[in-house]
Amino acid sequence: MHWYDYIACFCAGMFLANVAPHFLHGISGDRFPTPFAHPPGKGLSSPTVNVVWALLNLVVGYILFRVGKISTGDASALLVFFAGIVAISTMLSVRFSEKQAK
Repeated sequence: MHWYDYIACFCAGMFLANVAPHFLHGISGDRFPTPFAHPPGKGLSSPTVNVVWALLNLVVGYILFRVGKISTGDASALLVFFAGIVAISTMLSVRFSEKQAK
């Protein structure tokens, strides 16, 4: 695999992990921060915007999953994919816990 395949694997993990919070909040009817809120990433977007944002993340994540050749069984690609999931999950957990503490 080329170096850019590993970047695709990492980003696929990030985009696919980002689907869950936005989709779950959206279909539950809850407002949740998105890049389209005012101010971006801090304000709350409507449930519909969250569902659309989740589906966009799903499409981009799937494309990157295919580009990164994660499903070929390459252990290093899978490891980098999970590293992307860990990175965005950890970052967002800290970010959103600070928001709720205020």
